[in-house]
Amino acid sequence: MTAPDAGVRRSVFSARDLISEATVALTARPARTLLTALGTILGVAALVATLGLAKTAGNQIVSRFDELEATRVIVTPVDRQQGRQNRQVSKIPFDAGDRIRRLNGVVAAGTKSDVSVDGLARSVPVIDPLGQNEFQISVLAASPGLFDAVRATLTTGRDFDTGHGERVDNVAVLGPGAAGRLNVTRVDNTPAIFVGEEAFVVIGILDDVAREPDLLNAIIVTDGYARDRLGLLAPAEVHVEVEVGAAELIGSQAALALAPDTPEELRVALPPSPRQVRSSVESDVNSLFLILGGVSLLVGAIGIANVTLVSVLERTGEIGLRRALGATRRHVASQFLFESAALGALAGLLGTSLGILTVVAVSATKQWTPVLDSWLPFVAPFLGAVIGLLAGTYPAWKASATEPIAALRAGA
Repeated sequence: MTAPDAGVRRSVFSARDLISEATVALTARPARTLLTALGTILGVAALVATLGLAKTAGNQIVSRFDELEATRVIVTPVDRQQGRQNRQVSKIPFDAGDRIRRLNGVVAAGTKSDVSVDGLARSVPVIDPLGQNEFQISVLAASPGLFDAVRATLTTGRDFDTGHGERVDNVAVLGPGAAGRLNVTRVDNTPAIFVGEEAFVVIGILDDVAREPDLLNAIIVTDGYARDRLGLLAPAEVHVEVEVGAAELIGSQAALALAPDTPEELRVALPPSPRQVRSSVESDVNSLFLILGGVSLLVGAIGIANVTLVSVLERTGEIGLRRALGATRRHVASQFLFESAALGALAGLLGTSLGILTVVAVSATKQWTPVLDSWLPFVAPFLGAVIGLLAGTYPAWKASATEPIAALRAGA
């Protein structure tokens, strides 16, 4: 046996050669490279935009939640029967609004109750035998502070004051729905309405309420009138508007302020945690759009795998020549793997940029503050590289498995 030729050297394929060859291969046909990476670009952009918009929208919704729901506290009796007050056990006093307003952090407070009045509502004193001018409209009793607590606005007229209740005045405020059915559009001529045998002077018409929409279709009378003339024994519930961040404090004090002897007989409903709202919003948005982003990434991976495989077939002669000159299978496989990974990383970088621009653009049009996780711009390009690496695994294996002679024949 002859000794091996001392002049024959092992094939060396350095990292510099690998980067150089991959760069030449990717830039030789830039249009095809860009189109190949398009699917991955869109997929990564969809993922980044989805995560960014979900977090941004979650913060925006939480800020609006803070403005309305996080400042709302409701106190009701513990014992309820079919959603109506159990008057025998209610511990809510008629001066509940005044008591609650003494607590630090309370903006407004008032009581609201359903009251039972025999007869239908009408806007004329004479009852029509045919019943064409009579309507079934709910009647609610309210203290003056309720309108501020539910953030009610008026179209015309005014709401109650303390004197109306103390004097047991037969005055009413109409919701817009009730006013429309009773054909009451103005209050400067002191219109009167009738509910059964009870007559009320309309002093105001609501425009809208931010809370308690049942006020919009109701006839609202004073709690003093409901107590003395309609048999209301105790208010059904107390509505409280508090300053932002004071809900838990007021919730711990409200029952004791209203019923010092038996605070356990009152239930205080607090708003849910803003953190839970944010997590819920982000989860709902993510679950929908992450599926779309995943599909886009799958399409992009298939595109990279397809084009890399086509590139292997087109460069069969080159592969055979490299193998004939001493390149090993590992060298050939590593070149194609690096090319696909570099293509995926480039697509991930472009997709990340596109996704961030999308978040900023949407936030600007909605006048939101864009929010993005700090790790996302760094992880997304890496994700693109991993997708490219996985997509190029089969083409790289196929290229490395090609025999030199067969490759040279096919590429001739």
